[in-house]
Amino acid sequence: MSWSERTVVRDGVRLVCRDWGAPDATTGGGPAGGGAEVVLLHGLAGHAGEWDAVASRLSSRHRVVAVDQRGHGASERRPADVSRAAYVADVVAVCERLGLRDPVLVGQSLGGHTALLAAAAHPALFRALVLVEAGPGGPNLGVQEEIGGWLDSWPVPFPSREAAVAFLGGGTVGEGWAAGLEERDGGWWPRFDRDVMVDSLAENARRSFWEEWSRITCPTLALLGQSGFVPSAEIDEMLRRRPGTEAASFPGAGHDVHLERPEAVGRLIGSFLDGVV
Repeated sequence: MSWSERTVVRDGVRLVCRDWGAPDATTGGGPAGGGAEVVLLHGLAGHAGEWDAVASRLSSRHRVVAVDQRGHGASERRPADVSRAAYVADVVAVCERLGLRDPVLVGQSLGGHTALLAAAAHPALFRALVLVEAGPGGPNLGVQEEIGGWLDSWPVPFPSREAAVAFLGGGTVGEGWAAGLEERDGGWWPRFDRDVMVDSLAENARRSFWEEWSRITCPTLALLGQSGFVPSAEIDEMLRRRPGTEAASFPGAGHDVHLERPEAVGRLIGSFLDGVV
C-alpha cells in the first residue's frame, strides 16, 4: 500500500504527514479490517520516511500516519516554539484534523518522548503507546552540546547520496537517514537546522519526566536495541513504576533499531496492536 501526503496547520506551523490508508467507509470511517489507527513519530533530526518499512507492514491492516515533526523534513523548518508542549500539541492536532480515533502512538527516540508526554497529558485520547529506544530518564545536562557536536561533524553538503549513506552509518541505517536529505546546489543537505535541533532538547537537558511516565494508563510496549541509548537501569525503573509495561530487546541492535530491524519491529508492534484493538 502506498501513502498520500496530508498537511495539518496548527498555530501557523505546517505539519506534513504520510497517510498510509484513508478511512474505510464500510467500517464506519475506521481502518479496513477493524484495525487500529497508528501515529508514527521519528526521532530528533529524523523524518517520517524512516518509518516506511514498518508502516508498509502495518498498513495491511491498520491506518498508519507518519508525521514530519516541527522543524523536520517537509514540515515547518524554523518554528518559533520547539518546547515539548508544542510537539505534544502537534500530535493532538494531527489526530484531530485527520480524524484519527483512539489512535496508538509509536515513537522512536525524541519522537518516543513526545509520544510518552502526549499519552500522559491526554489519557482519554490514545489507545496505547509504543516506545522505541525512548524513556523518561534525565536530566541530561550535556545532551545539547553532544548533539550539537554530532551535527557539526556532518560534512555538509554531502557530495553524493552514497557518501551520505556511508557517513550516516551505512546499510539500512545510513539509507534511512540519507532518505531525509534533499538534493540542491550540487550537494545533499539536511532538511533541518542545527539550532532548532539543539533547542528542541532544552527541557530534556534540565529534567527527567518520571512523573509523566507514572501518569500513563494505556497499554505500553517498550522496544529497545541491546546496544541502544536507553540505560538498563532506566528500563528497570520504568518497569518498576509501571509493571504492566511490555518490553523487548533486539540483540545486536542500536538506537536506530527501527531501521536496523524493520521487519522484526513491525512484527512486534503488529502483535501488540492485535492485543489492544
